[in-house]
Amino acid sequence: MGPQLSMQANFIIRLGDKAHVPIISFSATSPSLASLRSSYFFQAAQKDTSQVKAISSLVEAFGWRQVVPIYVDNEYGQALIPYLTDAMQEVNARVPYRSAINPAATDDQIALELEKLMNMQIRVFVVHMLSGLGSRIFAKADEIGLMDEGCVWIVTNGLTDFLTSFNTSVISSMQGVLGVKTHVPSTRELRDFRVRWKRQFRLENPTLDDKEVNIFGLWAYDAVFALAMAIEKVFVNSNNNNGTVTGLGSKNMFMRNNNSTSNNSLTDLDTLGVSLNGPNIREELLKVSFRGLAGEFSQVNGQLQSSNFEIVNVIGVGERLVGFWTPQTGLTRKLDLANKTSTTEYSTSKSNLGPIIWPGESTSLPKGWVNPTTGKKLRIVVPVKSGNSSFVSVRNDPNTNRLQVKGFCIDVFNAVVDAMPYAVPFEFIPFVKPNGESAGSYNDMIYQVYLGKFDAVVADVTIIANRSKYVDFTLPYTDSGVTMIVPIKGMKTKNAWVFLKPLTFDLWATTGCFFVFIGFVVWVLEHRINHDFRGPLSHQIGTSFWFSFSTMVFAHREQVVSNLARFVVIIWCFVVLILTQSYTASLTSLLTVEQLRPTLTDVNELIKTGMKVGFPKGSFALGMLKEFLPFKRSQIKEYKSLENLGELLANGEIVAAFDEIPYMKLFIAKHCSNYTMVGPTYKTDGFGFVFPRGSPLVGDFSRAILNVTEGDKMKQIENAWFVSDTVCPDSSSVVSTASTLGLNSFWGLFLIAGIASLLALTIFVATFLYEQRQILLRLDSENEASVWRRIKVVLRLFDEKDLSSHTFKKSNCRTSDHGVENSAVDHGSPSPSSYSNQTEFNFSLHEDQPGTPSTQYGQTSPKTTLKN
Repeated sequence: MGPQLSMQANFIIRLGDKAHVPIISFSATSPSLASLRSSYFFQAAQKDTSQVKAISSLVEAFGWRQVVPIYVDNEYGQALIPYLTDAMQEVNARVPYRSAINPAATDDQIALELEKLMNMQIRVFVVHMLSGLGSRIFAKADEIGLMDEGCVWIVTNGLTDFLTSFNTSVISSMQGVLGVKTHVPSTRELRDFRVRWKRQFRLENPTLDDKEVNIFGLWAYDAVFALAMAIEKVFVNSNNNNGTVTGLGSKNMFMRNNNSTSNNSLTDLDTLGVSLNGPNIREELLKVSFRGLAGEFSQVNGQLQSSNFEIVNVIGVGERLVGFWTPQTGLTRKLDLANKTSTTEYSTSKSNLGPIIWPGESTSLPKGWVNPTTGKKLRIVVPVKSGNSSFVSVRNDPNTNRLQVKGFCIDVFNAVVDAMPYAVPFEFIPFVKPNGESAGSYNDMIYQVYLGKFDAVVADVTIIANRSKYVDFTLPYTDSGVTMIVPIKGMKTKNAWVFLKPLTFDLWATTGCFFVFIGFVVWVLEHRINHDFRGPLSHQIGTSFWFSFSTMVFAHREQVVSNLARFVVIIWCFVVLILTQSYTASLTSLLTVEQLRPTLTDVNELIKTGMKVGFPKGSFALGMLKEFLPFKRSQIKEYKSLENLGELLANGEIVAAFDEIPYMKLFIAKHCSNYTMVGPTYKTDGFGFVFPRGSPLVGDFSRAILNVTEGDKMKQIENAWFVSDTVCPDSSSVVSTASTLGLNSFWGLFLIAGIASLLALTIFVATFLYEQRQILLRLDSENEASVWRRIKVVLRLFDEKDLSSHTFKKSNCRTSDHGVENSAVDHGSPSPSSYSNQTEFNFSLHEDQPGTPSTQYGQTSPKTTLKN
């Protein structure tokens, strides 16, 4: 059993491998021991590498991007660092420096190394060493101020598992430290063991305070238990095979001496024999699996399987549990071992941890960095140019003789740096010659970064494919694209036909068609029962159209007596109300509000007419647009600055200009009442910051740019540089084709009116055909009746008055009251309304035949009926 330390393990493991004796260690945790590849070494303790995922999850959860490991400079400490570095890289955290402490270092040497860390900007430290050296590290860190607010300390289980054994002075220097600690499930067996341990400890050490058994003691107990089980199994199998019981004291049962001719030249190790039962014990140890005091005890290839970890916070005189980490779920507030499902999501959210008290008794999350007192700064080159200074302006302050760099791009860069998860010290360097003139174009600046003379470019640099061959760009922080600006002119609509403009042609046409359609529907529904919709054909057509169009001004006087017609008219009047109100509002706007119109909107018109256009001098936009727009060289006039552009447009030397959207926004902000952006936008990727190829800062800067552009900070910067004091007209007053009312705004109303009208027609036709079903059945029985004759009969039936309607009944009653004779009613004979349809049908059906009407259907003429 043993060894206790990883440094001792190398020799013992080789010894056991030679003698075929299993070596079981409950405290050697270095991952380098696995590289010995000994089949007789059993690591009955968790490897240090099992906790690196828990540490990296903490770093990812709190968003720290740089970490410094502090470790003991021996095999125990060195073996973990490669694994820790890889785990940090997986969560996008860098390890820019490693602090190795000699195990025999003095307090002065420790203080000197911590002073070096004090001068750096990083304030996230991961400590991996044993308790003796670790307690001295924290005492010195607290002394020099590295345990103040803003610092983060994370310790591995090599220190955390010994927290209960530290005295109060060490604990007081570790306030706010986060620790990763092996989780030990609370079981009845463990509680009973602790009681027995305390009783035994007091008997053997009556003068000492009680000491808790740490994880290494529990692993030792489980290792002895596992070895006992393996040996028992070996001897049971051996006795069963031999039929005899062999005692443990038998020398030949364990060792076989080496054959040697002389013992004078050999050491004790050289005379070491080979175990006879070692291979058997090894095989049984690999099979041992049980629930021990420290949790599940099972080994794969001689390695104890990883378990869960606790995240503790050093507060007061001890530690406080703030969460757990498991390989399946990551960080979690509570450990639910009963619910292990494959669908559980792995989480690295800090919300899964309890409240934490950080160093300096702070409850605020440390940023993990501070502005360094010394260190390398980023050399950022900025352009020096005349003219417009809203994007980047470089000048020397005559009072202080210091360089002043201002502008929109500079403010954005400063905001992005403030949003970075760590400090980024930098200095601006003007791109100038010794005489103070500009040293070249933007491409020249980018090439200097490619050569390594500068670390970055901060300016209004557009991201294009050719430049990306030499440098890396961050995400853009401005709108992208090249657009056109043109002058605008004010005018009021003065046109005899202006009353047609509020509605588009398709809306006018659709409305007219629906007026005709609604008139037809109402005529169909009212023709058989309403005197107003009967009479000569011309009168009926005029009445139908008059009724429909009069609804536009709600002046229709004809009464509708059918419920179906009333339903249709109600829906249509609602549609007409919406249309008339919308038309009135649009026409009023056209006649009263002064309109601002661009002088031209079509790029092709510029090309055809040969009018001159402006392009910025030296800009890539000129070359890019030549590929899309075939402008002649005589049409192109270059301008040096936005001020020069304003002069060219005001003098009429150019009628339009092309440039990137940020520049056009700045120009319009100063001349919004005279110019506007029109036409298509030609795609570019906007402005970005320039870094060398492969720079690790690109990703962090891009994420910080997203934080700035998505918040209010970007709006504040744009307002500070691009919004002028000039009062600009409301953009809603600019007329475009979108301001005219079109069918797309009202098709829902027409759909409702159309469905209602068709539904009413369907109900009327179905009811009419049902009432005339007897006559239609007779037509069907007459084989000689053609389709056209049947249609004519149906139309004649439709053209007849419906004498059964209440409107005609009232009319008949009024006629009778005035003394008109109605013998049919007086003598109890059928009323005209009951037989007129049949009589007229007989006449119409045989009107093309000679002679008197036929009585083949058992009917007589009206005269015969009246006479009888």
